[in-house]
Amino acid sequence: MAAVSLAYAYPAAAEEGGLWKVYDEGLKGAKYIDLSHTITPKMPVWVGFGTPTFSQTKSAVDVEGFAKKGDAFTYDKHGFEASAYVLLTDQLGTQLDSPAHWAPEYPSIDELPATYTLRPLVVIPIEDKVAKDPGYQMQVSDVEEFEKKNGKIPEGAVVFVRSNWSKHWDDIEFTKRPVFPGVSIDSLKFLHLQRKILFHGHEPLDTDNTPTYEAEIG
Repeated sequence: MAAVSLAYAYPAAAEEGGLWKVYDEGLKGAKYIDLSHTITPKMPVWVGFGTPTFSQTKSAVDVEGFAKKGDAFTYDKHGFEASAYVLLTDQLGTQLDSPAHWAPEYPSIDELPATYTLRPLVVIPIEDKVAKDPGYQMQVSDVEEFEKKNGKIPEGAVVFVRSNWSKHWDDIEFTKRPVFPGVSIDSLKFLHLQRKILFHGHEPLDTDNTPTYEAEIG
């Protein structure tokens, strides 16, 4: 939709193949990697939210000649199935915390510009240190070490912290452990205030494991 809209808004660029050229020469042959987790009834969720419930969708009313009220839709009887979800929070699975999560005057997801979705991605690995210390929190020194090898993190980038915690995503008991890898508040200040990144991502359910969740809330 965005490509079509831009083509109408900028016909000259469209005639020159600007948007399609970007697709044909870059996006078409690119390798796409899905970093998200599938939402399931057994996925880890913060204990304060509660567990989601999944079931078959049932007909809400009598539909003459097709379904009775309360019937679960099935392939055999109705030719299709549908799923019903009771999600006790939007803070589950792979998700983006909008600024409104922390204060009502800040923007919600639908108020964020679409440009948020296309950004340079930087992945800072700390899995080696986490293997030795399960509660390791990324430090400014880890960012500086990364930059020595890969160059300065560009302004407006998205920074993901690789800890390998998500490899245990299906082990509910593991995800309940109070000690988990995270990101220190100092490293976040460095990334956001000095490198001016757009936002950061982490694998565990919270940003850090300090008593006050200083990096999560701050």
